[in-house]
Amino acid sequence: MRARGTAVVAAARGWIGTPYVHQAARKGAGCDCLGLLRGIWREVVGEEPEAIPSYSMDWSEPQGDERLWRAALRHLSPKVLIDEAPGDVLLFRMRSGSVAKHLGVAAEVGAQASFIHGYSGHGVTESPLSLPWRRRIVARFEFPAEAI
Repeated sequence: MRARGTAVVAAARGWIGTPYVHQAARKGAGCDCLGLLRGIWREVVGEEPEAIPSYSMDWSEPQGDERLWRAALRHLSPKVLIDEAPGDVLLFRMRSGSVAKHLGVAAEVGAQASFIHGYSGHGVTESPLSLPWRRRIVARFEFPAEAI
């Protein structure tokens, strides 16, 4: 595993057990999936690159606005979907026809693939990257090269 991926996975695992709290980003206190990514960014990269506006649970779904995807493109490096590596940021579309509104971090790849995410009703957890989850991945990113 490259140094960047190792650092990202270690940071993400440090958040496991943090309760789910919509719009929060505090390790041990509460976060959602974006809050987890923000916390990892602060640990691995440094200061957050932009202020996060308030957002609803539906993530602009009624308008069909891919706000989360556009934000990822501003700050993360896109990757080919099949180019899996630990530390990758995964963007999920939870329902066909809806906007992509869930994020996770690849922890393990291969036969025992897993990802870490802040998940409503579960908090931050490491889950198997099972086929139902894999089918929902619409984009894969990595942290910027300076994040080592």
